[in-house]
Amino acid sequence: MRLNSRFSAVLVLLATFPVSGCLFRTRRVEQTLSPVALKSATKPELVAYIDKQAEQVRTMQATVDIDTTVGGAKKGKITEYTEIRGYILARKPAMLRMIGLMPIVRNRAFDMVSDGREFKLWIPPKNRFVIGRNDVATPNPQQPLENLRPQAIYDALLLRQIDPETETAVFDQSTTETVTGEKGHKFEQPVYMISVIRGKGVDGLISRKIVFSRENLLPDRQLIYDQSGTVVTDARYSEYKDYNAVLFPSRIEIKRPEEEYDITLHIIKMDINQTLANDKFVLDQPPGVQLIPLDRPQTLPNGGGN
Repeated sequence: MRLNSRFSAVLVLLATFPVSGCLFRTRRVEQTLSPVALKSATKPELVAYIDKQAEQVRTMQATVDIDTTVGGAKKGKITEYTEIRGYILARKPAMLRMIGLMPIVRNRAFDMVSDGREFKLWIPPKNRFVIGRNDVATPNPQQPLENLRPQAIYDALLLRQIDPETETAVFDQSTTETVTGEKGHKFEQPVYMISVIRGKGVDGLISRKIVFSRENLLPDRQLIYDQSGTVVTDARYSEYKDYNAVLFPSRIEIKRPEEEYDITLHIIKMDINQTLANDKFVLDQPPGVQLIPLDRPQTLPNGGGN
C-alpha cells in the first residue's frame, strides 16, 4: 500500500510540471556540428586528385577582378584598395604574368612577370621598374606593390603534384574547421587534410597542407610553408566552376602573413590549356623609368615614400 501511495504521489507531481512551469525550463542548444551530409575519401583518392588537377592545368589565361588589402599588426593599420580589373597568364612549369588596370581609365596600375626564379614589376603610376628574385624577401612598407612576388601568386593558383621521390603525403581526418551557415550560425565541420613533407625521415620539413572540404571533396585551402616552418601563403578556394572541362575555383584569396597583404581574385573569364607563346611573358623596362634592382640597397627619393 505504501509503495502504491508513493507511486501515485510521483504521478501527481509530474502531472503538475506542464501546468505550473516553475519546476523546469527548456533551453535551445546551438548546433555545433555540421548539418550537411559529408562525403568520404581515402588518402590515395585525395593524392590522386591533387596529381590529376596539377596535370590537367598546363596553362591558364584569365580576366579577373582584384581586391587588395595591405597592412596588419606589424604596420599598425590596414589599407583597402579599390577593386581593379586585371589579367593573369600562367604556363607551367613556372611562368606567370599579372596585369592590373587603374579604375575607370583602365591604364596599367602594374605589370609583373616571372620565370619562377626572377621577376620584373613595372609600376607606371610610380614610374618604377623593379627587378629581383622571387626567393629574396625585401619588404618595402612605403611601396606595398613592391612586396608582391609573382611566384607566390603562381603557387597559390596552381596545385603542384606530390613527388613520391622527394615528398611524403600524410593523411589527417581528425581536423575540423569553423563554417558559417544560414543566418550566420557557426559550426564545426570535419575536413580532410593532406600534409606534404619535403625530404625523408628526421630531415623532413613541412612544405604545404591541402585542406579538402567534405561537402564536395574539393580543395578549399592550401597552406604553404618556408624552410623554417612558417606559413608564408594561406590560400582559400571557393565557388568552383567548369572551365574547359576542368573544375577550378572562381574565387581565390591569397594571404601573405609575413608581408601583410591579402589579394582576392574573382575570375570573370578563363581559358585553360590554350597556347601561350613565350612573348606573352616578356616585360622590358620602358625608357625613362627608374630601375629598382632589389639585389642591392637602394637610395630612393624622399626615403621611398609616395
